[in-house]
Amino acid sequence: MSDFPAAFRCEWRKTKRSLGLWLVVVGAFFTPAIVTIARLINHAQLPALYAMDSFWSALWKSSWESMAVFFLPMAAILMTGLIGQLEFKNNGWKQVHTLPLGRSTLFFAKLAVILVLMALFLLLFDVGIYLSAIVPWLILHAFAYPQAPLPLDAFSQQTMLYFVDCLPIVAAQYLLSLHFRNFLVPIGTGFMAWVAALAALSWKFGYLVPYAYTLFDYLQGSANARVAAPLIDVHLLAAAYALAFVVGGYVLFIARRQKG
Repeated sequence: MSDFPAAFRCEWRKTKRSLGLWLVVVGAFFTPAIVTIARLINHAQLPALYAMDSFWSALWKSSWESMAVFFLPMAAILMTGLIGQLEFKNNGWKQVHTLPLGRSTLFFAKLAVILVLMALFLLLFDVGIYLSAIVPWLILHAFAYPQAPLPLDAFSQQTMLYFVDCLPIVAAQYLLSLHFRNFLVPIGTGFMAWVAALAALSWKFGYLVPYAYTLFDYLQGSANARVAAPLIDVHLLAAAYALAFVVGGYVLFIARRQKG
C-alpha cells in the first residue's frame, strides 16, 4: 500500500471526467438555496424568526429533513455508481491493471475518493445551511443577526454521525458498481433498497435494513414520526454493515478474473 497516495491522486483526477464533483456541489447547496429563496420571498416573518432562541436548531432540523431522507442516500448511490463505474467505459480496467499498482491499492484508493467526496458533500451542505441564514440577513438588513449562539460542536458531531450512517450505502453500492458492468444495475438496486428502507421504518426490525440509518437518525427524535425504536445503536450497526460490505466487495474484486 506504499503506492496508495499516487493511486489516490490518479483516482481523484478521474473525477474530472465524471459528474461526481458537480453532484457534490449542486446536491449540497440545493436545499440551502431553496431555504434562502423562501426566506427572501417571505421576508416579513424573518424578524421574529431570527429573534428565536431556537433559531439555529430549527434551521438545522428543517434543512436536514430533505437531506437525511432523500438527498444523502441518493448522493451515496449516484456518486458511488459514477466513480465505481468509470473503468467500465472503453475497457478502462484493462488499462488500469497495466499500472504497477496492486489490486488492494486500486480498490481502496477508489473507495477513499468516494468517501472524500461524500465528506465534502456534507461539509458543503453545512456551509450552505449557514449561508441560508446569513444571506437573507445581508441582503435585507431589516432584522438583527441571530442572537442565539451557533452550536457548532453539536452540529459537527451530528454531521459526522450522518456520515457514518451513509457508509453502508456507499459500501454496498461500491460492491455492486465494481461487480456489474451495467450502470443501471447498482443504481436500480440502490434505489429499490432505499424504497425498502422507507417502507421498513415502522417495522420493529426496520433498523436491520442497511439503507435506513440516515432516516432513523433524523426521524427517531421526532415525536410525530412513526418509527420503531431501534434495539441497537444505529451508528454501530451502520459501521458494522459498512465493514461487511467493504470486505465482501474486496474479496469479490480480488477474486474476479476478468477486470475489463
